[in-house]
Amino acid sequence: MPEHTLLAIDAGQTGIKTRLVAADGTAREWLFPGVLTDRPLTPQLAAVVAEVARVTDEVPSTITFGVSGLTSADSEADALLQHPDLADVHRIVVTHDSVTSFLGVLGDRQGGVVAAGTGVVTLGVGPEHSTRVDGWGYIMGDAGSGYWIGRTALDAVMRAHDGRGPATTLTAVVQERWPDLETAYVPLQASEDRVRTVASFAAPTAQHAASGDEVAIRICREAATELATAVLAALRVTDAPADAAVGAIGGVFGSDLIRSAFESAVRAERPDARFVPPAGSGLDGAVALAQLGPAHPLRERLVERVR
Repeated sequence: MPEHTLLAIDAGQTGIKTRLVAADGTAREWLFPGVLTDRPLTPQLAAVVAEVARVTDEVPSTITFGVSGLTSADSEADALLQHPDLADVHRIVVTHDSVTSFLGVLGDRQGGVVAAGTGVVTLGVGPEHSTRVDGWGYIMGDAGSGYWIGRTALDAVMRAHDGRGPATTLTAVVQERWPDLETAYVPLQASEDRVRTVASFAAPTAQHAASGDEVAIRICREAATELATAVLAALRVTDAPADAAVGAIGGVFGSDLIRSAFESAVRAERPDARFVPPAGSGLDGAVALAQLGPAHPLRERLVERVR
């Protein structure tokens, strides 16, 4: 087994990205289906490790995990270390994917990063400490996420249908999937993939907002306000400087309307905030996780196990 091979894993709900980095710096990457956060994480992550090992015929000495839906890094690290598919791994590092997103976007800079896809989580880093804002799942949180937008859009369509709300062009979008709106809730509630199904309506909502639909515009602006509220809270709690860097990543920010409204809302409270393009990806952050210094504020958010 190579002594210094690193397997970095960025496990999000829309896809699990992996990068195997050899001692000489060469790298290979693979993409797997997204992690299912309503199911045990360990078997899903171990299966990815096993597949990479099968394809490459080698087991990495170090594996870093940035995982969506992670509730206990300690428990997950212990379970992974004991899993048969990781029996020959020397070192593992486990953290929430908000940490790897932050490192990928801002690196060592202080500031806040909002990662908004199917779900959403915000991480703030100040001079001494870090904090997590939201990322509490689609039932208790994830405000402004793709799921949140899709859920709000479906609500608006049903309000238009039964007379509680204004008409919207989003009705036609929903009827493409469920022609009979009055029975649409039945297959949706029964679907094992209902979170992604609901989130799939976020993109057309942004498209219809760009085309002028007032209901869709309202939904997108409300999402932007929620995302701005989260990053502002992160900057405030960590005592980040007035000109702290702000990163916004994920499919939700593919909407020009949402991004613009988000930036305006942040600047209303922090006019000196610097909106910066991502220095890299969450996968780059998972690679950086292996070399995170002992005094870094994010060290409090990861668990390392060595055998």
